[in-house]
Order: sequence, then C-alpha cells, then structure tokens
Amino acid sequence: MKLTVIHSTILISLLPSASVFAAGLDRSGQSISAFLQPGNYAEAGISVLDPTVKGKDNSGNKVEDMGDDYYFPSAAIKVQATDKISLGLLYDQPYGADATYQVDGSSFSNGSEGTSVEVRTNNLTALIGYQPNENWNFYAGPVWQTVEADIKLRGAAYSLLSGYNIKVDQEEAYGWLAGFAYQIPEIALKASVTYRSEIKHEAKSHETSGLAILGQQLPAAGHPLSPAKPILATLGARESTVEAVTPQSVNIDLQSGIAKNTLAFANIRWVHWDQFAVTPSLLAQASALAKGKVQNLIDYSDDQWSATVGLGHKFNNKWSGTAAIGWDSGAGNPVTTLGPTEGYWSVGLGSQYSPAENYFIQAGVKYFWLGDAKAQTGGNIVGEFKDNTAIGYGMKIGYRF
Repeated sequence: MKLTVIHSTILISLLPSASVFAAGLDRSGQSISAFLQPGNYAEAGISVLDPTVKGKDNSGNKVEDMGDDYYFPSAAIKVQATDKISLGLLYDQPYGADATYQVDGSSFSNGSEGTSVEVRTNNLTALIGYQPNENWNFYAGPVWQTVEADIKLRGAAYSLLSGYNIKVDQEEAYGWLAGFAYQIPEIALKASVTYRSEIKHEAKSHETSGLAILGQQLPAAGHPLSPAKPILATLGARESTVEAVTPQSVNIDLQSGIAKNTLAFANIRWVHWDQFAVTPSLLAQASALAKGKVQNLIDYSDDQWSATVGLGHKFNNKWSGTAAIGWDSGAGNPVTTLGPTEGYWSVGLGSQYSPAENYFIQAGVKYFWLGDAKAQTGGNIVGEFKDNTAIGYGMKIGYRF
C-alpha cells in the first residue's frame, strides 16, 4: 500500500494551525510538521478566526459579542543539509488574546468604554535534526519569543479597580525544544513527540489606576506631637517589571495510511496552564487595598488537553481533501473575564490543490462550539457566557525545492 505523494503532503491540517481557538491564551498549536517534511521545503500560511462570545452579567444584563476577530501568520523553511542532518526555521504566534466588551449597559463597561485585552506573541524556532537512518529523526533547538500586551478594565464587575490600565512593552526571552520522530514512508506512517520548555518573561510595564485610598498624613517636621490627619490619596501611574511564564507543552502527532490514497491522522496536545498567573505590582497593591486580597490580572487553574483526529484522501494527482473533529478541555472554570470560554468541540474540512509535484495550495474551514463558562474577577463570579461559537479560515502555500 504505497501512497506516493500523499505521505509527503500529509494534508498538514485543516488550517495552518491546530488549535485556533484553544484554552488559556493558546493559539497556534505550535506544530513542527513542516520540519518533518522530506527534502527541502518551505511554506507560508495565515489563519483568521471570527468568534461570537455573548453572555449575561450578574444583574441579568446582556453582554453583547466581546470576541474580536483576529488573524495570525505562520511560515517555515526546512533544508536537508546532508543525508543525516536537517535544518529548520519556524515562525508562528503561539499565544494571544483579542477581546473588547461593548458599551452595552453590562457591568463590563463604564458607559463610555468597555473592558479590552490585546496580547501578542511571536515565536522563532531554530531546529537541527539528526537522521541515523530513514526511519528515525531526533531534533532540538532554541526558541526566541516576544510578548506584549495592552489591557483595560472597565465597569462595575471590577468594583474599585475599574479604570485600571496596563501596557506591557514587547520583550524577548528564550526557551528550547526537543523531540523525535519515527516514520515508515512506504505506508505513510509517521509519529512524532515534541516537548517545548516554558519561557520566562520579565517585561517593562506601564500601569495606571484611579483608585483612591485612605491614608494618614505624618506629623509635620518640628511638631512631633501634632496628630496624624486622614488624607485621600490616589494610586496613579507606575513603571515596573511584570513576570509572565509561557507554559511548557507536549505535542504528539500521528498519521498512517489505512487504504489506497487514504490516511488517518491525529494530534494530541498538553499545555501546562495549571497555576499560571500574571500579577502586576500596581494591580496587586490596588486590589489588596480595595478588596483585602491580591487579584491576578490573568490566571488559569487547570492544564489544557486537546485532540484532533481526521482522515485525508488523495482524489487524483492534483486534488486532496481532509475532514476532522477536534476537542479542547479548557484551562479551568471559572475563567478570566478576558477570555470567557471553556474549551470547545470542532469540525473542519480542508482541501489541497497541487498544480505541480513541487508546490501546493491548501485552504480550510473550521466551526467551533465553544464551552460554557463562568467569568470571574478577584475570585468573584461576575458573569456567565453560554452557547457561543466561532468559525475559522485558513490558507497555506507549500513549496519543495
């Protein structure tokens, strides 16, 4: 059962990403499938997601769609330097968030502006692989990553913290990747296990808060017996360093031919979101004064598990297609108000057109049923989000040289 070209195209996925709308801040799925392609290979792709996320606050007010559309690109190049050594460079945007609450009378806006979040990351992974024979491939390499964010809290849901802002400057940090793959090309069998380390970021942040606090004015110099006077002070602006650790993860990818020109494929992904938290210093101080306890800006309580399984079929020398279903566990419930969904189920269809043997064009679409979630801030439930959906689109071009 030799599958000729289909084993090398793999119909890499329905979209250039494996996750697109996943637990926590997970976005791209961090696939390395391009590096495992035979010979010399390059690709570029883009994914677009259109979510609809609605709900109600604790007072029963409707929360209009707060999920912003977003897109993210990906690119990769792999060179087979010798029979046993391969080199690769992969670019993606692994984590992110885009959301804006509308001025809709809910407790997530203040009448003129709504809560909003924008988180951006960039990843560049350099890989070197060693193939002792045609079946095995051992690979590792460094990872360069940047993170930046702009977040605003507005509305009664945040109590006295409404009006808080934080802007995190783009900052770079480094991690690493290692894994191995096994293949039997004659039957399109390929399996890989890839580990990515956590990456610790310490970025410069600019925080502002209009929270007024009650303090005491110290006695004036030379008048030690004069009584202290109560005063009202405001926590204004602060520049400090905020720490965030993007999580470690493991990807397991499998595929195998099951019939002539037909293969089955699967991806399993684990991401260590448990105990993930970001706690800027001004927010920590303001929340402790306002609520008697420190509040995290973003936090998650559970690890993420996700899986995608599907079938690919080669119809002729130019056309192939895929169909798949996906599941994501989420990263704990209740969740942050900045991303009030809890996992998903998805279905997707994809197609591939190959005008010539050395290049192809892929396109795909995925539909997501997003999990219901309760939104919290400072440990208090402030809203509920149900029956939400998303649709994703993607396109990729691959070239063999």
